[in-house]
Amino acid sequence: MESRAKLFGHPIHQQLIVFPLGLLVTSLVFDVIHLVTSRPLWAMVSFWMIVAGVAGGLLAAPFGLWDWVGIPNNTRAKRIGLLHGVGNVILILLFAASLMIRKDNTAAPEGFAILLSAVGVAIGAVTGWLGGELVTRLGIGVDSGAHPEAPSSLSGRATK
Repeated sequence: MESRAKLFGHPIHQQLIVFPLGLLVTSLVFDVIHLVTSRPLWAMVSFWMIVAGVAGGLLAAPFGLWDWVGIPNNTRAKRIGLLHGVGNVILILLFAASLMIRKDNTAAPEGFAILLSAVGVAIGAVTGWLGGELVTRLGIGVDSGAHPEAPSSLSGRATK
């Protein structure tokens, strides 16, 4: 099933999700570095990575929802897509809560803020796998004529 929202012939949702995924996971890495080194810089970097990651997740979400709406009802793909989407909403809410806790002291976040981020990353591992399942196993967001010799999406030529 092809994506309903494309840019330059590729699904917008799949293009955008790499940013929040990478930023949010890396924010937890910097939190751990902060905990090990006690250097405030790492906590502040983590804070701003979460800001960017949450913003990126909010930007990617409508395109994922638009693609999910196009999946046929009563299919495994529709159910997996629902789990993927709801899980990612929970992930964004966890990181947003972490931000709210951190906002008054970005240089030394409370342990609970870091715990929320860690739970968010764990959920992201599951929802990321579900997104991969949608694309690689169920063919969601894949051009219907995809094959090893398909022309470039920028060529204007149809796939056969």
